[in-house]
Amino acid sequence: MSDVTPFIEEPRPTRAAAVIPAAGLGLRLGPGAPKALRPLGGTPMLVHAVRAMARARAVALVVVVAPPEQVTLVRSLLDEHPPPPAVDQLVVAGGATRQESVRLGLAALPEDIGVVLVHDAARPLVPVETVDAVASAVRSGAPAVVPALPVTDTVKAIAKPGAPGEPEPVVATPERALLRAVQTPQGFDRATLLAAHDAATSDLATDDAGLVERMGVEVVLVPGHEEAFKVTRPLDLLLAEAVLARRRINDGY
Repeated sequence: MSDVTPFIEEPRPTRAAAVIPAAGLGLRLGPGAPKALRPLGGTPMLVHAVRAMARARAVALVVVVAPPEQVTLVRSLLDEHPPPPAVDQLVVAGGATRQESVRLGLAALPEDIGVVLVHDAARPLVPVETVDAVASAVRSGAPAVVPALPVTDTVKAIAKPGAPGEPEPVVATPERALLRAVQTPQGFDRATLLAAHDAATSDLATDDAGLVERMGVEVVLVPGHEEAFKVTRPLDLLLAEAVLARRRINDGY
């Protein structure tokens, strides 16, 4: 009989958390409150984004990364709109860049979180089915998962941005069939996302999947949804109001 104790691999944590960086100003939406706090249907966009994450079957915790000077305000706001009983929510102070804010959100996660969904506060109407599809793909073994839609416009590449209003010479026309417009939430195995942030050499990444790609780790796409669009400009806000009004009539949202 052998005295060697067999190695038993510990199960990896499978609970999922959503991290919502909401510390940006959103200047393209015009002057006023930070974009995440702008009203949509009478309720701040951030509340809609938190609700979208909290309603997903996969999510057990929502971490909101707020402007440092507005942490107390955001906590009070979210307390007025509590999540379902099975979901916890937490508000932490953000940083100067989106990337830094995501890092601060990751640092606040408990040890039993194995799947992380990073979601834009400016995508307040993402359907719950999209959230669960992303989380499910990560749990099935994909280290990084992004919802995306086919690109419908022809896209032109330029060598470098020109001055506002100045002509910009075209250098290439990418094949549209090979392009996708990515959305959020982007889902990750926690260890993979932490490693990607640790390896980042600058704070210029526009999305977390880009950091994972730089490490040579495969990122896979799942179908996105037209209603998961980003509210960036005043016209987007009008569209979001229309979508929300339709949901309230048809679904009692």
